[in-house]
Amino acid sequence: MSLKKKAIVVGGGFAGVNLVKELSRDKQLDITLVDINNYHFFPPLLYQVATAFIEPSNISYPFRRMFQKKKNIHFHLGKLLRIFPGENYIVTDTGNLGYDILVIAIGTQTNYFGMKDVEKNAMPMKNITDAINLRNHLLLSLEKATRAATLDEKQRDLNIVIAGGGPTGVEIAGMLAEMRRNIVSKEYLEINAGDMRIHLIDASPTLLGPMSKKSQEEAKKVLSDWNVEIKLDTAVKSYQNGMVTLSDGSEIPTNTLIWASGVTGAIIPGLPEGSIGRGNRILVDEFNRVQTLNIFAIGDICLQLTDNKFPKGHPQLAQVAIQQGNLLGKNIPRLLAGKAMQPFVYHDKGSLAIISKYKAVADLPKIFFKGFFAWLIWLFIHILPLAGFRNKVKLAFSWFWSFMTNDPTLRLIIRPVDKDD
Repeated sequence: MSLKKKAIVVGGGFAGVNLVKELSRDKQLDITLVDINNYHFFPPLLYQVATAFIEPSNISYPFRRMFQKKKNIHFHLGKLLRIFPGENYIVTDTGNLGYDILVIAIGTQTNYFGMKDVEKNAMPMKNITDAINLRNHLLLSLEKATRAATLDEKQRDLNIVIAGGGPTGVEIAGMLAEMRRNIVSKEYLEINAGDMRIHLIDASPTLLGPMSKKSQEEAKKVLSDWNVEIKLDTAVKSYQNGMVTLSDGSEIPTNTLIWASGVTGAIIPGLPEGSIGRGNRILVDEFNRVQTLNIFAIGDICLQLTDNKFPKGHPQLAQVAIQQGNLLGKNIPRLLAGKAMQPFVYHDKGSLAIISKYKAVADLPKIFFKGFFAWLIWLFIHILPLAGFRNKVKLAFSWFWSFMTNDPTLRLIIRPVDKDD
């Protein structure tokens, strides 16, 4: 009979993967990673998959391959449905699992702010499937535009509306602007590239809200120079029948609304009353523990109010998730050994956002960069965390070739076909 303690980690994002790697050092633990996908992926680069600039395989890595040499790590493909804290087990759509320690690291989901029509018709950008769907949709829209019988039809196919002026919205707007200039103008001879209009909408008064004023101004200037139509202090109110309606009463005809306007936590049945805070995030103490249970939460899904520098909670960034995963991976063995745990304190290493080719902004501690040097910093930092040496080499080569030629060759429309068709 095994005396090992069972640790279940639900979610294989930055937080979960770094936690599992750290926990695997303790041979007294039997660890099971639960995820709805069989791979880890790198969310900051989803928009480059969506715009056919890099392949999905460049930013993803199978969990079983990642942990194949770790004999105390198991993988369970499934979706978390419910927790039973009293009985120490969880229910997934593919079976039940018992635990001694449970860690929730499921990240967040797209927030449509209660707008059912937007939820039904807009295109999110949260995972690999979303990115591939958007890529297919964008390429199909261009093909439809070449055959459009009327100007109205062509306008709907060529208008692209991006809701959300944060890093994701800014980055995809810049990439689409490059696609318009370098690809559409060369390959779609039936289309006037100038007719492809990119609208970036945000309810706040600035782009890149969490970043510095210099970064915000640089993002607006670069995108404006690339003829991205920016509308601030304006929210999307509905999206029906190919028409986006804005809070100022104006309308934009389009078949493409990309939703990058916010996230919220998923409701997890079984968590104790009073453990859910703002944005459906799970309230945790300074050790990322949920109340006094043997349940922890890390990454975007958790809300920790004990860090003096972040009294309203930490920003939902990759660096927070990575640092929480690493520390909890050290704290859990301490807890099981009867030792004191170390409280989590976030060390802010700065924020970066790419705007377009050779254009980026970097808010680093006590210093600001923009332009080509910031773009190089962004490139370097985004290659380092990728799982697998092969992924790093492939991505570096893909980027180099695509940027040099302005002509990536990944524009394949790949669609599943129903057998009945």
